[in-house]
Amino acid sequence: MSNTTAQRIRRWQGPAVLSFGFRPFFLLGALWAAFAMAMWISMLAGGLVLPTRFDIVSWHAHEFLFGYLSAIFAGFLLTAVPNWTGRLPVLGWRLGALVALWISGRLAIAFSAFMPALLVALIDLMFAIALGLLIAREIVAGKNWRNLIVLVMLTVFTLANLLFHMEAGQGATAAQGIGLRLGLAAVLMMISVIGGRIVPSFTRNWLVKSGSDARPVPPMQAFDKVVLMITLAGLAFWVFWPDWPVTGLLLLLLATFQTVRLVRWKGLNTLSEPLVWVLHLGYGLVPLGALFVGMDILFPEILGLAAPQHVWMAGATGLMTLAVMTRATLGHTGRALHADSATLAIYLALIASVSVRLAAGMFPDVALTLYILSALLWMGAFGGFAIAYGGLLLRPKPGMSS
Repeated sequence: MSNTTAQRIRRWQGPAVLSFGFRPFFLLGALWAAFAMAMWISMLAGGLVLPTRFDIVSWHAHEFLFGYLSAIFAGFLLTAVPNWTGRLPVLGWRLGALVALWISGRLAIAFSAFMPALLVALIDLMFAIALGLLIAREIVAGKNWRNLIVLVMLTVFTLANLLFHMEAGQGATAAQGIGLRLGLAAVLMMISVIGGRIVPSFTRNWLVKSGSDARPVPPMQAFDKVVLMITLAGLAFWVFWPDWPVTGLLLLLLATFQTVRLVRWKGLNTLSEPLVWVLHLGYGLVPLGALFVGMDILFPEILGLAAPQHVWMAGATGLMTLAVMTRATLGHTGRALHADSATLAIYLALIASVSVRLAAGMFPDVALTLYILSALLWMGAFGGFAIAYGGLLLRPKPGMSS
């Protein structure tokens, strides 16, 4: 962090939670992931009826993909972009205004039955639009052209949210529509691009520090660019033609090339540090999800999975975001980059949640019990993050108080 940034944070006299972008959005995102899951289970059981225009499955899908993830994207980008551009971070009441926009979106969706559909969509989309404009201004002002790709993916993600609203407004089950697939594809591309930078970089740093001779292949080599092109093609076909056999074949190709890319990063040499291996495992769920979805398209009777894309939606996105949230929080609050027992428990709870959710599709006789268990593990993972890391996010960084 630059001295100018540090001085600006010291001058902020308001709540510490508004002193850097990762603080409010990581905390609120985790709390929402846990609370929305509790609401979802209650809705399934008939104990809660939410006055939303969305059907309950679409509400559940939207509030994870476009609700939770938009908060985590904001926390990550508002923290990373100042490092990319050398410009000052957004903090204070400007940051608070962004938080208010995000909260407004969650409330608008939850109580959308009382409002016109167009107004609901506008309120929900205002947060992503404001974030995108802010990030665009910083990238252009800092002449940080290489990261325009991140802005493009954020724009596609926002467009996907608009399509989701349009599909829901037409009475369709938006959770099965093109808006959700496009949004998830944008997220997977973000993981492939940003994860393709940070996973080998953080792995190399840890291997050097631990004295290992192993080294990952440096990020963004020619092979990586080929992998990204194959990933883009496979996901594009899945978005627009999800049932075509050629889509299944492209996803299997995607899985193969992404696996080779991951192996080149030497993840097996990091098994003694959960803060590092969780990045590899989270990224590994991208090719695993492609394998499952591709196989489900080509041979649906073999796997018997009711929702193979959960490997992507809950697994890859859930675990990668938790990995980034824990690491960024430790690093930016001056703590050692080491996963304690609470952090390890958070990771294991999320991994178990996704595993149990997939098992529910294979064992329909006990599916309801498995759904509930998966939900409880999910709430344990994100609620656990809020408990274990909430204090770090709410308190000033040591030495930063004025």
